[in-house]
Amino acid sequence: MAFAIARPYIRPMTITDPRALLYAPGKLTPDEARALATSTLKNCDDGELYLQFSASESFAFDDGRLKTADYSRDAGFGLRGVSGEMTGFAHANDISAAAIARAGETLRLLDPASGPPAAPPRRNNRHLYTDASPLDLVPFADKVRLLERIDAAARARDPRVSQVTASLSGSWSVVEIVRADGFVATDIRPLVRLNVSIVAEAGGRRETGTFGLGGRYLYDSLFGEAQWNRAIDEALAQALTNLESVAAPAGEMTVLLGPGWPGVILHEAVGHGLEGDFNRKGTSAFTGRIGQRVAAPGVTVVDDGSIHDRRGSLSIDDEGTPTGETVLIEDGILKGYMQDRLNARLMGMEPTGNGRRESYAHAPLPRMTNTFMRAGNDNPEELLSRVKNGIFAKSFGGGQVDIVSGKFVFSCTEAYRVENGRLGAPIKGATLIGDGPSVLTRVTGIGNDLELDPGIGVCGKAGQGVPAGVGQPTLLVEGITVGGTG
Repeated sequence: MAFAIARPYIRPMTITDPRALLYAPGKLTPDEARALATSTLKNCDDGELYLQFSASESFAFDDGRLKTADYSRDAGFGLRGVSGEMTGFAHANDISAAAIARAGETLRLLDPASGPPAAPPRRNNRHLYTDASPLDLVPFADKVRLLERIDAAARARDPRVSQVTASLSGSWSVVEIVRADGFVATDIRPLVRLNVSIVAEAGGRRETGTFGLGGRYLYDSLFGEAQWNRAIDEALAQALTNLESVAAPAGEMTVLLGPGWPGVILHEAVGHGLEGDFNRKGTSAFTGRIGQRVAAPGVTVVDDGSIHDRRGSLSIDDEGTPTGETVLIEDGILKGYMQDRLNARLMGMEPTGNGRRESYAHAPLPRMTNTFMRAGNDNPEELLSRVKNGIFAKSFGGGQVDIVSGKFVFSCTEAYRVENGRLGAPIKGATLIGDGPSVLTRVTGIGNDLELDPGIGVCGKAGQGVPAGVGQPTLLVEGITVGGTG
């Protein structure tokens, strides 16, 4: 077997006190961190010193061999001061008292706060995931062996399999939030993911299927045969289905959205518009509409970062606020927004635990965690029977969304024609075109089969990417424009 190593593999250290990775002897102590937070943020309304150590690894097996094995470490701090609507932010990859003191000079450019400082986040002793590092617990050879087994098993499933790509990744992050008021909070965050992509070929035609899963837990779950075999089966089924696909129809029609991952449309077309910063600035379609009907009766949308082991979950957000369930839309009525501390304070609302950042090098923004629509009472089969002329969209790939209007274009990676209540041929090249606020008003059926996605989402905003979860039950929507190829 040939190896192509992107970067030398370095086995991470096993350490009994993860905070020691933030406080190196001679560079910074916890007492010095608290003193620096107090001195540098004393003239601010709000802010924090954010310390982070992170380690990550990724492996990709393709074309019968290990193509990449990459391991990296990073550590640094971000110092943020908030005064009124102004934010000062500085960061460095050197966690030392001297570097933090230099960063504090940036905050002198802010106008001094005119009122009392914001109250600290409420305390939280809940832990939604293990403190153990997934990187330490499985030997390198076992990780490679898993990818080899996936490759061999996928090729043995069907003679039409022409290419298999399997990837495994994990990360482990230690963060500490230190405030001027003495508040200190620590979180230790694991994250793993397995992804399988299969290309099937027949009659000169090639089609791809993909499936991934993961969350805030250790590798042992992904190493279970049931889990990785599920990934193979799902990816292969999608590829073989697409081999039989015909050109997608075009026009406005009824769309039945499958449960689980199709909730990515909800995330993009509606979720971002319910984040506090867009509504404070008046640039969201939902600005000023709390208490108004924004969706069909029965539509309830929540963001919940407190679900155990989920990819988008956090025990505390990146400002130290405990996560929880935030009801955004209830029975079609807009109830609230997702808030970080800055936008909540300026809007006279409470933080909801949605202040998130990609890393120490970024200031926090209001971001989604796990955003989904709650189940209804309809039988999915009965919803299918209502579709006289439309499509069933089971899975999605990429898409584009305009945050201000909520207009979206999403491509289907697996979809079917539906005629007279029956699934027909799989279709290729279907895109869904519409806008989130209108789509919510056109929901005519909500299934009783809520699913959350298997743990693959990454949410992008303002150049930052963070892990996120989506979900929904089967949804029947009248009048979505389908862009097709037929």
